[in-house]
Amino acid sequence: MCGVCGCGTEKENVIIDSPQNHQHGHHHHHSHDHSHDHSNKLVLDLEKDILHQNNLDASKNRGYFEAKNIFTLNLVSSPGSGKTSILERTLTDLKDEIDFNVIEGDQQTFNDADRIDALNIPVIQVNTGKGCHLEGNMIYEAVKKLKPKDDSVLMIENVGNLVCPSMFDLGENKRVVIISITEGEDKPIKYPDMFHTADICIINKMDLLPYLNFDVQKLKDYALQVNHHLEFFEVSATTGEGMKDWYLWLKNELKK
Repeated sequence: MCGVCGCGTEKENVIIDSPQNHQHGHHHHHSHDHSHDHSNKLVLDLEKDILHQNNLDASKNRGYFEAKNIFTLNLVSSPGSGKTSILERTLTDLKDEIDFNVIEGDQQTFNDADRIDALNIPVIQVNTGKGCHLEGNMIYEAVKKLKPKDDSVLMIENVGNLVCPSMFDLGENKRVVIISITEGEDKPIKYPDMFHTADICIINKMDLLPYLNFDVQKLKDYALQVNHHLEFFEVSATTGEGMKDWYLWLKNELKK
């Protein structure tokens, strides 16, 4: 359960499957609601780290990634930032140079996984049901199905949400927060935890800048107030503007 919003991520509400199985109707989702009256029962569990189990799962993932030299990115953003479009363009432009695997996180639908599958990139969809974020155990189960090759790159597209995913370590090497210029410059100070836990900030939809009252430098200044280590990339997933710098960063990370 999320410690911020209380969303449920019970196993019966989570679907982890490939687009191919989804298209052929090989997965089944059954929801069973049970009502229990706990009105007369008070339970206090003091000083328990609510993220303890997730952190254990994330450590397990990290050990697996390190053993197989899998470079893992956790892509986070609000809905509509262009996260999937950036991922799609990155895969299209670099798939002949880099072995990619993708985990797609959404509450419902296989829409994004289908887009990645169309590029012939191995992909697993994780539908979280009522949950608003991915967790370490979900990544573990998805990776077991993906079976990524050694020396490859795993891209995790998290559920669109600037709050809860910030709390959950997935075992990634780097966290990439994506913000579009249609969202407003003050997002980093309104949702500081997400920007504080990120390593990279991609500013998307730069092709729309001439049509908007948006101050890119003000966005950067706000973000640096929260996290002075952030590295920025100004891009347009639509036109390809700035994407080469993002690709260069990724390639340099793989050489380390």
